[in-house]
Amino acid sequence: MEHHLAQINIARMRFPLDDPAMAGFVDNLEAINALAEADPGFVWRLQTDEGDATALRIFDDDRLIVNLSVWGSVEALKGYVYQSRHVNFVRRRKAWFEAFDGAYYALWWVPRGHTPTVEEAKARLEHLQQHGESAFAFSFKEVFAPEAAEVAAPSG
Repeated sequence: MEHHLAQINIARMRFPLDDPAMAGFVDNLEAINALAEADPGFVWRLQTDEGDATALRIFDDDRLIVNLSVWGSVEALKGYVYQSRHVNFVRRRKAWFEAFDGAYYALWWVPRGHTPTVEEAKARLEHLQQHGESAFAFSFKEVFAPEAAEVAAPSG
């Protein structure tokens, strides 16, 4: 079975999206999304009719925004995040978002053609937070092989 890599990342905004302090983030969101979509490793991303997912709230905290996407490989996602213009926004993250105690992103393998749901993504992130790295949910620190995903199931 062929796999793709799904990822969720969340961020707690320091200010509302319409606050001038968030302009550097909001004004570049369309360009950053376009950069992702142009990447050869990009497969899919969660978005509303507005073209992004900033209006979605999947947690009880109204300041938490979510990004959910699927990539062809770990290398493709890592390249986009850390070796494209996107890295400039990673470096500026603290200006717009609060620091997290614990997991703010999770990676997991999905069968090729599968579109992850926000519920699935939330479960993966919560599992990583509660149980640490596993084939069910992991980070760039400890990548698990796609084959392990076929037998991985949440514990506890």
